Amino acid sequence: MSWKPFAVGAAALVVLAAGSGQPIVRAAQASECNASDGIDGSSADSAKKKMEAAGFNQIQNLRKGCDNFWHGSAAKNGAAVNIVLSPQGQVTIEGD
Repeated sequence: MSWKPFAVGAAALVVLAAGSGQPIVRAAQASECNASDGIDGSSADSAKKKMEAAGFNQIQNLRKGCDNFWHGSAAKNGAAVNIVLSPQGQVTIEGD
């Protein structure tokens, strides 16, 4: 069996995802987390809505850690920032 059809299909999916204008969401992989980590059921969509409600826009690159914190990049008052959403719903600029 040839690997070329698979490679072409995979490349097409990457191009479609990148060109859609939608942020690509990365969740923690099961292999990255410990068995004792209690991953909650929060979604990227709900995280984005909470970040927007806190005054951030252009939210991108959302990823969820094993600790249930959502991380991403955004803009606020015209400045690019990295932000984090805690499991308790608090949105802060990373590094604060």
